[in-house]
Amino acid sequence: MAEEPAAGLATTVPTVSDEQSALDRERGARGELIVKERAVSRIAVAAALGVPGVVRQSGGLFKLPGRDLPRAEVSMGPESVAVALYIAVAWPCPIAALSREVHHEVGERIETLTGLPMDTLHVVIAAAVPGDGDTPADVDARQLVAEAPDVCRPVPPRAPLARPAAALVTVIVAAGLLVLAGLTGREFLIAKEVIAPAAWLRNSVSWVAGLHWQSWMLPAAAFAALAGLTLIYIAVTPRTRTHLPVGERKASVVWVRPTDVARMCSARAGNVAGIRYVQTTVDRKRATVHVTPTGEVQPRDLEATVRDTVAPGLAMLASPRELRVRIGRVKS
Repeated sequence: MAEEPAAGLATTVPTVSDEQSALDRERGARGELIVKERAVSRIAVAAALGVPGVVRQSGGLFKLPGRDLPRAEVSMGPESVAVALYIAVAWPCPIAALSREVHHEVGERIETLTGLPMDTLHVVIAAAVPGDGDTPADVDARQLVAEAPDVCRPVPPRAPLARPAAALVTVIVAAGLLVLAGLTGREFLIAKEVIAPAAWLRNSVSWVAGLHWQSWMLPAAAFAALAGLTLIYIAVTPRTRTHLPVGERKASVVWVRPTDVARMCSARAGNVAGIRYVQTTVDRKRATVHVTPTGEVQPRDLEATVRDTVAPGLAMLASPRELRVRIGRVKS
């Protein structure tokens, strides 16, 4: 016979859910794994540098922090991670193929090492630097270019240009068309008897239709022909370049104004001893430095010194200007 439980006593049989809860409490007491955003960022940077064609680039002006490339901005979620990866590539390279390789490598490395699925990964090409030497990255990049010749080709930069000469004429013609549209609407309202003033367009057309040859028509026709030819010339005239390229013309990405070149020449010449005043003018062919000496240095020596000081700055231009140095009179 089975024994009956004593009065006032109760027995409890552990269930599966109770055992699971106890196991969870035991795991919670041990601790949990926390992956910091900084760790994910370093994993992404290391994985990107392992892709042929991705290069390391130091910070920009005065080595500001946060300007190094590759650089990763990470956003952590409870069950996923999002990364914005900024990289520098060795040029030339097939950017589309390279970005796909970076996307695959970085995503796989983060998921493998952190266990967190990748939600989004944005690859941003932040810089392109010329390749130096036959490094393995350069060889692999050239191989990618050969395998995908139509994916990426260097695009020559466009020079900064002035506003089109036809811009003012276009504004005037547009204003005239708007006025004509307003007058046409007014004539429509008059024809529908909505308003009852005098009809300007109808009267003007009737007046022109009743005209006969008069002496003033010949000069007017000549003026109209000249105006038409002038407008055609303005429309087809190419825009003038407003900036000068620095470095090689075909690969230049930095452009400066002639005014900036003149200021650079004046600043360089102003550091020469024995100069009281400097003024520089730059045109399409030459840069002329006008110098007013203090009288402490001979004009010939001063001219040679100024030329040697200013010439290296002009040599940086893709189309160096002829340098002229004008020594003025000594002011007492």
